[in-house]
Amino acid sequence: MIPVVCLVGKSGVGKTVVVEKLVVELKRLGYRVATIKHDVHGFEIDQPGKDSWRHAQAGADCVVISSPQKLALIKKVDHDPSLGELALAIGPDYDIVVAEGFKGSQGLKIEVHRKGMGELLCSPQELLALATDEALDMDVPQYSLDDGVGLAELLREKLLDRERDKATLFINLEPVPLKLSIQEFLMGGLLGMVSALKKVGDVARLDLFFRR
Repeated sequence: MIPVVCLVGKSGVGKTVVVEKLVVELKRLGYRVATIKHDVHGFEIDQPGKDSWRHAQAGADCVVISSPQKLALIKKVDHDPSLGELALAIGPDYDIVVAEGFKGSQGLKIEVHRKGMGELLCSPQELLALATDEALDMDVPQYSLDDGVGLAELLREKLLDRERDKATLFINLEPVPLKLSIQEFLMGGLLGMVSALKKVGDVARLDLFFRR
């Protein structure tokens, strides 16, 4: 399962700056990084008059914009997607997902804090670390707001150096790790079925999706 860490904090505390520093250092260490930004106020990325905007205005529920360099997907939703849903949508091609926001999620959290901005949003039990401009009397690893190196090393040690689960079951779009014996059983059966199909060569990657 791809590890997901949320950077949370009050509005105006500087979460985006810390995310930027963290992503730079994770990339320097050679990891493939995906980011998610949660915006409770909504957003628009289509410009009126552009082809993708015209597709959406015509009634398309999902619009994909593709080029040799980038791909963007704009999809209408009927609810605020959970962090699990978004991590699943990103896919398996990354080493870590860094999310900004999602303080209500059950995932690992790093809180960004500044002096004079009141109490923390999270309890010590919820936090993997603090990025702060003042020392707090808490049994939680604390880093300065500029210490992207330290935060990246923490994630490398705690999350990225460990062997990831080879398979993950998603139930209602939330990840459920499988035991190795079940993984091997499922993978062996699936590869056996696929190898019996005609015109299928070597299988470098196998994705299976169910919708009930």
